[in-house]
Amino acid sequence: MTHAPLIRTPLNWALASALLAGAGLTLPLSSQAQTVQVPTIPPSASVRGLPDFTDLVDLVGPSVVNIRTLERASSESRGGAPDEQMLEFFKRFGIPIPPGMTPRGPRPGPSDEAQPRGVGSGFVLSGDGLIMTNAHVVDGADELIVTLPDKREFKARLVGADKRTDVAVVKIEATGLPAVKIGDINRLRVGEWVMAIGSPFGLENTVTAGIVSAKQRDTGDFLPFIQTDVAINPGNSGGPLINMRGEVVGINSQIYSRSGGFQGISFAIPIDEAVRVSDQLRATGRVTRGRIGVQIDQVSKDVAESIGLGQPKGALVRGVEPDSPAARAGVEPGDIILKFDGKDVDKSVDLPRLVGNTKPGSKSSMTVFRRGSQRELSITVAELEPERPDTRAATPEPPKAQSSNALQSLGLSLTELSAAEAKAINIRGGVRVASAEGPAARAGLREGDVIVAIANTETTNIKEVELALSKLEKSKPVNVLFRRGEWAQYAVIRAPR
Repeated sequence: MTHAPLIRTPLNWALASALLAGAGLTLPLSSQAQTVQVPTIPPSASVRGLPDFTDLVDLVGPSVVNIRTLERASSESRGGAPDEQMLEFFKRFGIPIPPGMTPRGPRPGPSDEAQPRGVGSGFVLSGDGLIMTNAHVVDGADELIVTLPDKREFKARLVGADKRTDVAVVKIEATGLPAVKIGDINRLRVGEWVMAIGSPFGLENTVTAGIVSAKQRDTGDFLPFIQTDVAINPGNSGGPLINMRGEVVGINSQIYSRSGGFQGISFAIPIDEAVRVSDQLRATGRVTRGRIGVQIDQVSKDVAESIGLGQPKGALVRGVEPDSPAARAGVEPGDIILKFDGKDVDKSVDLPRLVGNTKPGSKSSMTVFRRGSQRELSITVAELEPERPDTRAATPEPPKAQSSNALQSLGLSLTELSAAEAKAINIRGGVRVASAEGPAARAGLREGDVIVAIANTETTNIKEVELALSKLEKSKPVNVLFRRGEWAQYAVIRAPR
């Protein structure tokens, strides 16, 4: 059994004495002289008080809209509308579908009749009817219905949508609409209060609030998200995230959940990125991005230390597309890109954003780390194309393997690589791993891998590999740059002492 905590408060003894006198009772003198000590809270620890969001709701609420999507489907494929948006939301973000939430059976009706498909939110960008929302809200819709807070409804047309950033712009024929004020994302601080307005589960003009939990959260290739603990649910997608100055700082887009419901983690698209995308959508109906033609990976701490880079930073080039801007600029698999166009690449995810934001056709500088030293390259950025299918070079039947004492200590057995085999994977030369055991296997090497450098030294044959190993201290780890199919990566081999 639990009890409520005891709270000590000041007692008005004069009032107590008067009440007791009326009942024919008196207080003892000792009690009348007694005082009650109440602890005081230091000014530094005093509670500032919770924010009042009412003025913000009055200010921004008229600019937030509800977006209903309709689709035309045959009666055989038409499912139950109320659950469609939920199912799409769970599918999009990999959330387990709660028990009992399944599409309902077919319903009778004409095949060309528009049926409800989903519901989302949006906000007014300009007084002439431009509205911003999420791309996944309008994706696949045959009709868009926008409902304003004053209950007016308009059919909307899609101006443009960008799935990579999940930003869309729609237009309604209206004038004099109250547009939102765009905030400065650089002024947004972790821990500050923010508010969301939207239509969760179709419940229009729902207000929720919380704080900014993190910035620059990496959950996508082209966007660093704002993480908050604002309650976001299906239907909130596309609605604004608002700071205490009444400015929109993000578009509510995703949640993290294991149950299908809100669990205290939600993500918003930074408004500066969204506005940049919307400007292109309004101008051309599409978004153009730069590309340089590399496949990248993160740089691990072990690799950074073993190759002399020091800190794990930059983007490790695992592959270079033939005849791509990177190939023409001289980028090689195994390079680590440290800067692009003068901006630091601290993490591998920074590179796609920097390149993607570069106008196709422009010339940029690039700093790469290759075999112990930095090099400056000049590269002309191309336009991003749809991803090409993943193709891997075939591994030919290896010739007779060779293994010296130095190689055996690392657990390696190697074969020479022919000129035709090297050309097939677009390298000057290398040696193929015939077998990898012990230290080499633990480092991740396996049969068929092609070693192109050891200890920051390029190697094109077994003799060069052995020469490079002879110059190393036996007690130190050995960094190995190798190709696996089209991909390049590093391994750090630690020989037994």
